[in-house]
Amino acid sequence: MTVLRFARQSAFSVPCVGNRSVASREKADLGTTLIWRKRRAFASFSSTPPCSDAGDSTGNHAQQVGTTVGDDASAASKLKPSSARLSSARLSIDAHIGPVDLEASGRLTTAVTSSAASDFVKAVPELSKAKLSALVVSTSTAGFLAAGGPISYPTLAACAFGTALCSSSASTFNQVFEIERDRCMKRTRHRPLVKGAVSPVSAVALATATGVGGGGLLLAGTDPVTAALGVANIGLYAGVYTSLKTKSEINTWVGAVVGAIPPVMGWTAATGGSLLDLEAAFLGGTLFLWQFPHFFALSWMHRVDYARGGFQMVPVNDPDGDRTADLITRYTWYLSTVPLASSALGVTSSMFAVEGVALNAYALYVAKKFDDERSNSNARKVFLTSLWYLPCLMTLFILHSRKWKDEEEVKEDGIIDFQAWLHKKASELRHFGREHCVHEIVVAKDEVGSEDKCPIALGKSKAKEASDKGVEVASVVVTNLETEK
Repeated sequence: MTVLRFARQSAFSVPCVGNRSVASREKADLGTTLIWRKRRAFASFSSTPPCSDAGDSTGNHAQQVGTTVGDDASAASKLKPSSARLSSARLSIDAHIGPVDLEASGRLTTAVTSSAASDFVKAVPELSKAKLSALVVSTSTAGFLAAGGPISYPTLAACAFGTALCSSSASTFNQVFEIERDRCMKRTRHRPLVKGAVSPVSAVALATATGVGGGGLLLAGTDPVTAALGVANIGLYAGVYTSLKTKSEINTWVGAVVGAIPPVMGWTAATGGSLLDLEAAFLGGTLFLWQFPHFFALSWMHRVDYARGGFQMVPVNDPDGDRTADLITRYTWYLSTVPLASSALGVTSSMFAVEGVALNAYALYVAKKFDDERSNSNARKVFLTSLWYLPCLMTLFILHSRKWKDEEEVKEDGIIDFQAWLHKKASELRHFGREHCVHEIVVAKDEVGSEDKCPIALGKSKAKEASDKGVEVASVVVTNLETEK
C-alpha cells in the first residue's frame, strides 16, 4: 500500500488528504476528465449580472462558456506525467477503482453534442426574432404588390425570402452585441444567448450565413438596388441603431428608417430597381411615420425595463410622459395625412382618402386618450391599435393603387388565370365601395341610375372627362356673358 500511495503521489503531484489522493478518483482517465470539463461548462451558472438595477435581477443566468481545444490541450499537459510513472499510476488506479468504461464515455460525448445541436435549432427562431421578421416580410410583400401587375412570382418569392434572411441576420447580430444588457431586462433575460443555450460564436455564424444568403438571394432573384438595400439595412440596424440605443434618443428615428426600407425593397424588386418613384416614397414614409406611435407606446409600457438595460429611450427620460404623449399624437396626425396626400398626387384613387378617415379617426382617438391619461393601459391601446392599423392601411393602399387596372377574368384551356382573377376581385371590391358611398346613393345618381358620377370614385379617364366638360361649360358661360354685354 505504501508503494501504491507513493506512485499515485509521484505520478499526479496533487495534494492528498489522509491516505488517499483527492484527484485520484475524480481524474481516473484523461478522456473522462475532458468529458467532465465539458459537462461542467454546460451546467455552470453565473451570479447576478452587473446591471444598472442589480437588486431587481433574480435567478441564475447562464454563463457564456465553452471549452476550446487549447484549454483541453492545456489541461492535458498539466495532467500528463512521465511515461515511467504513468504505467505505475494506472496500475495503482485500476487496483483501487477498476478499468474506465470508454464506451460509456463516448456515449456521453455524443449525447452532449446532440443536446447542443438541438438547443441551437430551437434557438434559431428566437435569435431571428421570427415575429418581427414576419412583419418585415409582410411590408416588403405589400410594397411589391403595390407596383401592380403582371406579378413575377419567382421575383416575389426571392424578395420575401431574401428579406426574411436579412432581417434574421440583423436581429441575431443585435442580440450578440446586447447579451449583457439583455440579461438585465425582464423581457429579454430568457433569450438563448443570455441563458447560454447558444454560444456567441454560433450566433455570429448564423448571423453571417443568413446575411450572406439573404443578400445573395436578393441579388440573384431581384436586382442590385434591392440587394444593396437589404445588406445596408443589416448594418444600419445591427450597427448604427444598436450602438445608439445606449447613447442617444435619436436611436428611435434611426430605427424608423430601418423599418421604412423593407416596403421600398418590395417596390424596387417589382419595378426593377426604381428607387425614386413617388409610390416608393409613400410606402417608405408610411412605415417611417407608423413606427413612432407604435414604438413609443411599447417603450412607455416597458420604460422601467429599458432603464435597467441602460437604453436611452424617450419614455425612460420622460417621467411625466409629456414628450411621449406629444410625439405619439404628433406622428399619428402626420400619418393621417398619407391617404390624403397620395390621393391628391394621383398615387391612389380618391377613395383611399375617404377610407383613411375612419382608420385615422380611431388612431387619433386612442392617442388622445393616452395624452389625457398616461397609463400603461392607454399605452397598450395605442400599441394594439398600431398592430391592426398597419395591415389595414397597406391593404387599402394596394387596393386603390393606380398601378392596378381592372381586367377581365381570363381562361386558357380551362385554367383560370390567378392574376386576372385577383384583378377581378379587386375591381369588385372597388365597385362595392362605390355602391355604398353616401354621395353616390343620395346625390350623384342620374335618373336612370346606371352611371357612377361620385367624384370620389372617379378614375383617371373619368376625371379627364369631367374636367373637359367643366372647361366646356365654363367657356359657354363666358361666351353668354360677353354676348349679354
